[in-house]
Amino acid sequence: MGEGSMRRDRHQDTSHAGVTEMTLMTKEIAAMAQAQYPAGSDMEKQRVVAKFFAPWSSWTWYVMNQDPEDPDYLWGIVKGYEIETGSFSLSELQRIKGQFGLGIERDTGFRLLPAAEVWKRLHNGTHV
Repeated sequence: MGEGSMRRDRHQDTSHAGVTEMTLMTKEIAAMAQAQYPAGSDMEKQRVVAKFFAPWSSWTWYVMNQDPEDPDYLWGIVKGYEIETGSFSLSELQRIKGQFGLGIERDTGFRLLPAAEVWKRLHNGTHV
């Protein structure tokens, strides 16, 4: 696939010389995450709508919901040093740069899963 034919919903051009950054929140993902916002932290009533990861480490963020009034506010499951639920900032994830200037990426092959199932699988050591 040539550089000019890259899908815009997956990537966006940036001013970094030759580097293409991943679009973390597509319109579709944002719509699903915002629709689940009223459920708060209740994993039984939500699905994980996106999976973000740091390609240079084991850190992974599983998005459950997004505040429609403050789209920077995301809530979900985070697998870092521990597995926990909590809020995280979209803009912060977009600013993180790791080795070789790599940024946080979205797992484009991720399919919606019940949040409670993701939580259980992570605690059982099963790949999500």
